[in-house]
Amino acid sequence: MALVTGASRGLGAQIARRLAADGFAVAVNYATSADAADAVVADIRAAGGIAEAFGTDVTEEAPVVALLADVRQRLGPVAALVLNATGPQPTVPVAELTRKAVTAQLDYFVKSPVLLVRHALPDLMRARSPRVVHIGSDVVERFPHGNAAYVTAKTAQLGLARAQARELAAHGITVNTVAPGWVPVERHADGDPQLLEGYRRSVPLGRTGTPHDVAAAVSYLVSDAAAFVTGARLPVNGGSTLG
Repeated sequence: MALVTGASRGLGAQIARRLAADGFAVAVNYATSADAADAVVADIRAAGGIAEAFGTDVTEEAPVVALLADVRQRLGPVAALVLNATGPQPTVPVAELTRKAVTAQLDYFVKSPVLLVRHALPDLMRARSPRVVHIGSDVVERFPHGNAAYVTAKTAQLGLARAQARELAAHGITVNTVAPGWVPVERHADGDPQLLEGYRRSVPLGRTGTPHDVAAAVSYLVSDAAAFVTGARLPVNGGSTLG
């Protein structure tokens, strides 16, 4: 069974659909978008897959514990954990950066993964092919203006993933990071088209990524084909960080 956090829309929704197509029963986690999560579940079921929606704030410990208990009861133990949940990412110049702004990003990209991995460990340690996949970002190499808080949190998440990979390898648990470039999804609908076009022109492969590109990378990392891959960071960005 696969648990995908932040799976009601965007990358998480497509990852959930792909893992269901791969044969996983999928727990579709969401924070507030119940209708969207239900739509993802409906899509999976219509395609012959198994899925349930679980509304939970994955940045707090008690809800995370309750989520995992509910998932186990309804779908079974977690064998694949995809850490995708994200929150608002406001642009904040360094001159105006506050500790609160940084902490808000750390809650999603460090605190939440710490809680989820810790409390999913009993399941993962009993699974046949236990997998943890962090959804990172190529901002750890690009440092876009106004995104210092986000860059800081994503850099910390990458370090966390590698430390988890080192320690959990003894239990046969692989931990890897998929690092997308800018993949326009629903929350970018009101974004500046010129900014998007400028980014697209900077990508060597000549296009922005799609949720399908990211889901395919996750699918590989949770598959048996990636059994000997751990601690890796897999860029899915069309070469945007080649320099």
